[in-house]
Amino acid sequence: MSRKRPTVADLRAMKGKRQLTMLRVLTLDEAQAAERAGIDIVSVPPELVLNPQYRDAAPSLFTMPGDNFYEIGTADDFLRWAFRLYKAGADAVYCSAGYATVRRMADDNIPVIGHVGLIPSRATWTGGFKAVGKTADTAMQIFEAVKQYEAAGAIGAEIEVVPVEVAKAISERTSLIMLSMGAGTGCDAQYLFADDILGQNRGHMPRHSKVYRNFAAEYDRLQAERIAAFSEYVADVNSLAYPEDRHVVHMAPDELSQFMKKLDGAT
Repeated sequence: MSRKRPTVADLRAMKGKRQLTMLRVLTLDEAQAAERAGIDIVSVPPELVLNPQYRDAAPSLFTMPGDNFYEIGTADDFLRWAFRLYKAGADAVYCSAGYATVRRMADDNIPVIGHVGLIPSRATWTGGFKAVGKTADTAMQIFEAVKQYEAAGAIGAEIEVVPVEVAKAISERTSLIMLSMGAGTGCDAQYLFADDILGQNRGHMPRHSKVYRNFAAEYDRLQAERIAAFSEYVADVNSLAYPEDRHVVHMAPDELSQFMKKLDGAT
């Protein structure tokens, strides 16, 4: 039985009732796997939503494309960008720009997801890539940012690497759908990157990540097999083992005889 794609109203109605699942996926294959696995929400690159095959692969995923604010531009640029994605099948858009930009899109009925806590594109303001909200004052700053998003008309916010106690207390005091990345189960959804779950990430693994498979090792094995196959091909060409008779086409003897006579007459 196929699932129904949740609406904004559906997600709001589920707030506080169960933990939703969310992934960052980058490819059609990952989106299709998320669909079949029963994931609720996905964050995706904008170009994935614009792919005409996307909704065939992921008909029921609540889909949130996003990009860093400096890649998109001003509030008007964001609005044009958001309209294009919404028309293509996005359910909401991620926005790490200012509250005025969020309000600009919300005023035109675009569902917007903001970002609080550790915001990678703005990490310089909070001391780099580390937990945010570990003091009473910085925790209050996160709460105030959430209330600003509420006032701007956002429907939700990613809350990243914030103490679990702080995230829970804030989630209980906001109407926003709170998407936890390393902020505990007191929020409305758990958010991980598919790269981390699949073991594709060869760099730093965040504390909140959990690896369920080892695709990096499989890719290494496949690359070794790829090199071996190419090397065998080179050896076959050098030794004249390739091509074999079964790899080529022959001309009928009588046609070949006529061709050779014509060829000799032309030279």
